[in-house]
Amino acid sequence: MRAATASFLIALLCPALALAWGPQGHRIVAQIAQDGLNARAQAAVAGLLAGERNPTLAGVANWADELRYRDPDLFRRTSHWHYVDFRGGDCNYQPARDCPNGDCVIAATEQQLRLLGDIQQPREARVQALKFVVHFIGDMHQPLHASNHDDRGGNDYQIHVYGRGTNLHHVWDGLIIGRDGFDASTEATRLEQTPITRKQLRIDANAPQRWAEQSCRLIDADELYPPSHRIEHEYLDSHRPLAERQLHLAGARLAAELNAVLGGERTR
Repeated sequence: MRAATASFLIALLCPALALAWGPQGHRIVAQIAQDGLNARAQAAVAGLLAGERNPTLAGVANWADELRYRDPDLFRRTSHWHYVDFRGGDCNYQPARDCPNGDCVIAATEQQLRLLGDIQQPREARVQALKFVVHFIGDMHQPLHASNHDDRGGNDYQIHVYGRGTNLHHVWDGLIIGRDGFDASTEATRLEQTPITRKQLRIDANAPQRWAEQSCRLIDADELYPPSHRIEHEYLDSHRPLAERQLHLAGARLAAELNAVLGGERTR
Protein backbone atom coordinates (compact mmCIF):
# COMPACT_ATOMS: atom_id res chain seq x y z
CA MET A 1 0.00 0.00 0.00
CA ARG A 2 2.87 2.37 0.74
CA ALA A 3 4.22 1.90 -2.78
CA ALA A 4 0.83 2.54 -4.34
CA THR A 5 0.35 5.64 -2.24
CA ALA A 6 3.75 6.96 -3.28
CA SER A 7 2.96 6.38 -6.94
CA PHE A 8 -0.32 8.19 -6.52
CA LEU A 9 1.27 11.19 -4.86
CA ILE A 10 3.76 11.44 -7.73
CA ALA A 11 0.85 11.43 -10.18
CA LEU A 12 -0.83 14.20 -8.21
CA LEU A 13 2.28 16.33 -8.26
CA CYS A 14 3.01 15.68 -11.95
CA PRO A 15 -0.40 15.26 -13.65
CA ALA A 16 0.98 16.08 -17.11
CA LEU A 17 3.07 12.91 -16.94
CA ALA A 18 0.08 10.66 -16.27
CA LEU A 19 -0.44 9.51 -19.85
CA ALA A 20 -1.69 6.15 -21.10
CA TRP A 21 -0.39 3.33 -18.91
CA GLY A 22 2.32 5.72 -17.77
CA PRO A 23 5.85 5.48 -19.21
CA GLN A 24 6.59 2.19 -17.48
CA GLY A 25 3.46 0.55 -18.85
CA HIS A 26 4.37 1.49 -22.41
CA ARG A 27 7.88 0.16 -21.87
CA ILE A 28 6.44 -3.16 -20.68
CA VAL A 29 4.34 -3.42 -23.86
CA ALA A 30 7.33 -2.58 -26.03
CA GLN A 31 9.68 -5.00 -24.24
CA ILE A 32 7.21 -7.86 -24.64
CA ALA A 33 6.94 -6.99 -28.33
CA GLN A 34 10.73 -6.84 -28.74
CA ASP A 35 11.04 -10.30 -27.20
CA GLY A 36 8.44 -11.63 -29.66
CA LEU A 37 9.96 -10.35 -32.91
CA ASN A 38 11.20 -12.82 -35.48
CA ALA A 39 14.73 -12.42 -36.86
CA ARG A 40 13.66 -10.49 -39.94
CA ALA A 41 11.49 -8.07 -37.97
CA GLN A 42 14.26 -7.60 -35.40
CA ALA A 43 16.67 -6.61 -38.16
CA ALA A 44 14.13 -4.22 -39.70
CA VAL A 45 13.42 -2.56 -36.35
CA ALA A 46 17.15 -2.24 -35.64
CA GLY A 47 17.67 -0.62 -39.02
CA LEU A 48 14.83 1.85 -38.59
CA LEU A 49 15.85 2.79 -35.06
CA ALA A 50 19.58 3.07 -35.76
CA GLY A 51 20.75 6.43 -34.44
CA GLU A 52 18.13 6.65 -31.68
CA ARG A 53 19.50 7.22 -28.19
CA ASN A 54 17.97 3.88 -27.18
CA PRO A 55 17.41 1.97 -30.44
CA THR A 56 14.84 -0.48 -29.08
CA LEU A 57 11.06 -0.59 -29.05
CA ALA A 58 11.10 0.19 -25.33
CA GLY A 59 13.41 3.11 -26.03
CA VAL A 60 10.84 4.78 -28.30
CA ALA A 61 7.68 3.54 -26.56
CA ASN A 62 6.85 6.93 -25.05
CA TRP A 63 7.91 9.09 -27.99
CA ALA A 64 4.30 9.85 -29.02
CA ASP A 65 3.52 11.22 -25.54
CA GLU A 66 6.83 13.09 -25.30
CA LEU A 67 5.87 15.07 -28.39
CA ARG A 68 3.95 17.26 -25.95
CA TYR A 69 7.33 18.78 -25.06
CA ARG A 70 9.52 17.90 -28.07
CA ASP A 71 7.17 18.96 -30.87
CA PRO A 72 4.01 20.66 -29.54
CA ASP A 73 2.62 21.26 -33.03
CA LEU A 74 2.86 17.59 -34.01
CA PHE A 75 1.44 16.59 -30.63
CA ARG A 76 -1.53 18.90 -31.17
CA ARG A 77 -2.17 17.44 -34.63
CA THR A 78 -1.96 13.86 -33.38
CA SER A 79 -3.41 14.13 -29.88
CA HIS A 80 -6.74 12.57 -30.94
CA TRP A 81 -4.87 9.53 -32.24
CA HIS A 82 -4.33 8.17 -28.73
CA TYR A 83 -7.94 7.15 -28.04
CA VAL A 84 -11.37 6.43 -29.49
CA ASP A 85 -14.75 7.42 -28.06
CA PHE A 86 -17.58 5.02 -28.89
CA ARG A 87 -20.31 7.63 -29.11
CA GLY A 88 -23.27 5.26 -29.46
CA GLY A 89 -23.06 4.06 -25.87
CA ASP A 90 -22.05 0.58 -26.99
CA CYS A 91 -18.68 -0.77 -28.12
CA ASN A 92 -19.43 -1.19 -31.82
CA TYR A 93 -17.14 0.96 -33.91
CA GLN A 94 -18.70 3.18 -36.56
CA PRO A 95 -15.95 5.21 -38.26
CA ALA A 96 -18.10 8.13 -39.41
CA ARG A 97 -19.52 8.57 -35.91
CA ASP A 98 -16.59 7.56 -33.69
CA CYS A 99 -13.58 8.56 -35.79
CA PRO A 100 -14.36 11.59 -37.99
CA ASN A 101 -11.48 12.44 -40.34
CA GLY A 102 -9.59 9.38 -39.12
CA ASP A 103 -8.70 11.11 -35.85
CA CYS A 104 -8.78 8.20 -33.43
CA VAL A 105 -6.48 5.42 -32.29
CA ILE A 106 -8.06 2.80 -34.56
CA ALA A 107 -7.70 4.69 -37.85
CA ALA A 108 -4.33 6.15 -36.85
CA THR A 109 -2.91 2.71 -36.06
CA GLU A 110 -4.17 1.32 -39.36
CA GLN A 111 -2.69 4.26 -41.25
CA GLN A 112 0.68 4.07 -39.50
CA LEU A 113 0.91 0.32 -40.10
CA ARG A 114 0.41 0.95 -43.82
CA LEU A 115 3.14 3.59 -43.82
CA LEU A 116 5.49 1.34 -41.88
CA GLY A 117 5.05 -1.50 -44.34
CA ASP A 118 5.51 0.65 -47.46
CA ILE A 119 9.20 0.48 -48.36
CA GLN A 120 8.64 3.20 -50.97
CA GLN A 121 8.05 5.71 -48.17
CA PRO A 122 10.94 7.90 -46.97
CA ARG A 123 12.87 6.35 -44.11
CA GLU A 124 11.93 9.21 -41.77
CA ALA A 125 8.21 8.57 -42.36
CA ARG A 126 8.61 4.87 -41.62
CA VAL A 127 10.61 5.54 -38.45
CA GLN A 128 7.89 7.88 -37.22
CA ALA A 129 5.22 5.32 -38.15
CA LEU A 130 7.01 2.65 -36.11
CA LYS A 131 7.12 4.93 -33.07
CA PHE A 132 3.42 5.69 -33.40
CA VAL A 133 2.46 2.03 -33.83
CA VAL A 134 4.44 0.98 -30.74
CA HIS A 135 2.63 3.57 -28.66
CA PHE A 136 -0.88 3.36 -30.11
CA ILE A 137 -1.24 -0.40 -29.76
CA GLY A 138 -0.38 0.10 -26.11
CA ASP A 139 -2.92 2.92 -25.85
CA MET A 140 -5.85 0.97 -27.27
CA HIS A 141 -5.40 -1.75 -24.65
CA GLN A 142 -5.90 0.73 -21.81
CA PRO A 143 -9.69 0.40 -21.48
CA LEU A 144 -10.31 4.08 -20.79
CA HIS A 145 -8.64 4.94 -24.10
CA ALA A 146 -11.45 3.04 -25.85
CA SER A 147 -14.46 4.17 -23.86
CA ASN A 148 -18.21 4.29 -24.41
CA HIS A 149 -18.79 6.59 -21.43
CA ASP A 150 -19.39 10.28 -21.99
CA ASP A 151 -16.70 11.46 -19.57
CA ARG A 152 -13.55 11.88 -21.68
CA GLY A 153 -12.28 8.39 -20.92
CA GLY A 154 -12.79 8.71 -17.17
CA ASN A 155 -11.09 12.11 -16.93
CA ASP A 156 -14.36 13.63 -15.74
CA TYR A 157 -15.12 10.82 -13.27
CA GLN A 158 -13.78 12.10 -9.98
CA ILE A 159 -12.22 9.61 -7.59
CA HIS A 160 -10.89 9.65 -4.05
CA VAL A 161 -7.88 7.39 -3.58
CA TYR A 162 -6.65 7.05 -0.02
CA GLY A 163 -8.48 10.29 0.70
CA ARG A 164 -6.90 12.30 -2.11
CA GLY A 165 -8.70 13.54 -5.21
CA THR A 166 -7.96 12.52 -8.80
CA ASN A 167 -9.93 10.95 -11.66
CA LEU A 168 -10.45 7.40 -12.88
CA HIS A 169 -8.32 7.87 -16.00
CA HIS A 170 -5.26 8.78 -13.95
CA VAL A 171 -5.82 5.75 -11.73
CA TRP A 172 -5.67 3.46 -14.75
CA ASP A 173 -2.81 5.29 -16.41
CA GLY A 174 -0.37 4.82 -13.58
CA LEU A 175 -1.53 3.82 -10.12
CA ILE A 176 -3.09 0.52 -11.17
CA ILE A 177 0.27 -1.07 -12.08
CA GLY A 178 2.66 0.75 -9.72
CA ARG A 179 4.45 -0.97 -6.86
CA ASP A 180 7.77 -1.08 -4.99
CA GLY A 181 10.84 -2.01 -7.00
CA PHE A 182 8.90 -1.84 -10.27
CA ASP A 183 11.09 -2.52 -13.31
CA ALA A 184 9.61 -2.64 -16.81
CA SER A 185 11.98 -5.30 -18.17
CA THR A 186 11.50 -7.62 -15.19
CA GLU A 187 7.75 -7.10 -15.32
CA ALA A 188 7.66 -7.88 -19.04
CA THR A 189 9.51 -11.14 -18.45
CA ARG A 190 7.07 -12.11 -15.69
CA LEU A 191 4.00 -11.37 -17.82
CA GLU A 192 5.39 -13.31 -20.77
CA GLN A 193 5.11 -16.53 -18.76
CA THR A 194 1.33 -16.54 -19.21
CA PRO A 195 0.21 -18.27 -22.43
CA ILE A 196 -1.74 -16.35 -25.07
CA THR A 197 -3.94 -18.19 -27.55
CA ARG A 198 -3.56 -17.99 -31.33
CA LYS A 199 -7.09 -16.59 -31.50
CA GLN A 200 -6.10 -13.69 -29.26
CA LEU A 201 -3.16 -12.94 -31.57
CA ARG A 202 -5.11 -13.14 -34.83
CA ILE A 203 -3.87 -10.41 -37.14
CA ASP A 204 -5.96 -9.10 -40.00
CA ALA A 205 -7.02 -5.75 -41.46
CA ASN A 206 -9.64 -5.31 -38.70
CA ALA A 207 -7.35 -6.17 -35.78
CA PRO A 208 -6.99 -2.62 -34.36
CA GLN A 209 -10.77 -2.16 -34.43
CA ARG A 210 -11.35 -5.54 -32.78
CA TRP A 211 -8.82 -4.85 -30.03
CA ALA A 212 -10.26 -1.42 -29.22
CA GLU A 213 -13.79 -2.86 -29.08
CA GLN A 214 -12.57 -5.60 -26.73
CA SER A 215 -10.98 -2.98 -24.46
CA CYS A 216 -14.20 -0.99 -24.42
CA ARG A 217 -16.22 -4.02 -23.32
CA LEU A 218 -13.99 -4.47 -20.28
CA ILE A 219 -15.12 -1.18 -18.77
CA ASP A 220 -18.55 -2.35 -17.68
CA ALA A 221 -17.92 -6.10 -17.63
CA ASP A 222 -15.11 -5.68 -15.10
CA GLU A 223 -16.73 -2.81 -13.20
CA LEU A 224 -13.98 -0.28 -13.70
CA TYR A 225 -16.21 2.53 -12.40
CA PRO A 226 -16.58 2.38 -8.60
CA PRO A 227 -20.09 3.67 -7.76
CA SER A 228 -18.84 5.19 -4.51
CA HIS A 229 -16.20 7.26 -6.37
CA ARG A 230 -13.74 5.91 -3.81
CA ILE A 231 -10.81 3.55 -4.39
CA GLU A 232 -8.86 1.66 -1.77
CA HIS A 233 -6.22 -1.03 -2.11
CA GLU A 234 -8.92 -3.69 -2.65
CA TYR A 235 -9.89 -2.08 -5.97
CA LEU A 236 -6.28 -1.84 -7.09
CA ASP A 237 -5.51 -5.42 -6.10
CA SER A 238 -8.60 -6.85 -7.78
CA HIS A 239 -8.15 -4.93 -11.05
CA ARG A 240 -4.38 -5.21 -11.39
CA PRO A 241 -4.56 -8.67 -13.05
CA LEU A 242 -6.79 -7.17 -15.74
CA ALA A 243 -4.33 -4.33 -16.34
CA GLU A 244 -1.44 -6.79 -16.52
CA ARG A 245 -3.33 -9.00 -18.97
CA GLN A 246 -3.98 -5.99 -21.19
CA LEU A 247 -0.31 -5.01 -21.12
CA HIS A 248 0.67 -8.56 -22.06
CA LEU A 249 -1.88 -8.73 -24.88
CA ALA A 250 -0.76 -5.36 -26.20
CA GLY A 251 2.87 -6.45 -26.33
CA ALA A 252 2.16 -9.81 -27.93
CA ARG A 253 -0.17 -8.26 -30.50
CA LEU A 254 2.33 -5.52 -31.28
CA ALA A 255 4.94 -8.22 -31.95
CA ALA A 256 2.50 -10.07 -34.21
CA GLU A 257 1.77 -6.90 -36.20
CA LEU A 258 5.46 -6.08 -36.61
CA ASN A 259 6.23 -9.66 -37.61
CA ALA A 260 3.53 -9.36 -40.27
CA VAL A 261 4.52 -5.91 -41.55
CA LEU A 262 8.30 -6.13 -41.20
CA GLY A 263 9.04 -9.81 -40.67
CA GLY A 264 7.29 -11.39 -43.61
CA GLU A 265 4.90 -13.54 -41.62
CA ARG A 266 1.74 -14.06 -43.65
CA THR A 267 -0.76 -13.49 -40.85
CA ARG A 268 -2.57 -10.48 -42.20
